[in-house]
Amino acid sequence: MKKQESSRLPGKGGKLTVRIIAAAVLIPAVLLITWAGPVPFALLVAALSLLMAHEWAAIVHEGDTGQFILLAMAGVSGALGGIAAVPLALAGLIVAACWVASILLTAWDRRGFTLHHVLGVPYLALPAFALTALRSGEQGLAAVLFLFAAVWSADTVAYFAGKSIGGPRFAPRISPNKTWAGFFGAVLGGALAGGIVAIFAGLSALALFMLGALMGGFEQMGDLFESAAKRRFGVKDSGRLIPGHGGILDRVDGLVAAAVLALLIGAWRAGIWDAARGLLIW
Repeated sequence: MKKQESSRLPGKGGKLTVRIIAAAVLIPAVLLITWAGPVPFALLVAALSLLMAHEWAAIVHEGDTGQFILLAMAGVSGALGGIAAVPLALAGLIVAACWVASILLTAWDRRGFTLHHVLGVPYLALPAFALTALRSGEQGLAAVLFLFAAVWSADTVAYFAGKSIGGPRFAPRISPNKTWAGFFGAVLGGALAGGIVAIFAGLSALALFMLGALMGGFEQMGDLFESAAKRRFGVKDSGRLIPGHGGILDRVDGLVAAAVLALLIGAWRAGIWDAARGLLIW
């Protein structure tokens, strides 16, 4: 009887199939909304911020409703601030107020402080702003597609490189399954995606190849940050919303880190509101 029950459990091949099917459904939907324009894209980011806030509050703050509200307000404000639907100064003020209130509420509840308690608000607000600010620029669609391609390719190549090559662990105390092979696979995957995007878009292949490699390495850092939170609070997945993938945070952990880096690079070269051009045109 036990053998029959265990035989019905999905194996590794079945889990991979579920992951592929889920990605095949979600990726076209995300790309369609991204193509539709800055406002639909900002609404998508705002909706994802709400889901991310729910998961982060559940993991780090024991499902506290007050923390969820503060995290959600910060994430949505960041998303709307990126398309100037909310004035940037007002969005920044809301995020700062939510951040202070979140820290004070944590102290009031006496649950103790960790880095994840303190950084929850910026962890949601900054990537939301980065994504929508990039999309609102003159080269916004191309910039976001480049970012998606680099991160998704990095994540995919890292997964298969880690599984097939294995070898020394990258950060065994945080994520025992991650290997150096997976990390360098992410760098390679991001680089290849960046180069391909550059060729099709008529941009500098060398610049985007190098930027893609940087995005690939940085998305692994974002993955580690979320993995550290799950390990610290004894959680395997951030949620069960996406079959075969876990929660929203499990899927965007690398993207949020790479998005902030992309905005910083673009803003450094061309200013916040033209960061997309600054990121792509070299």
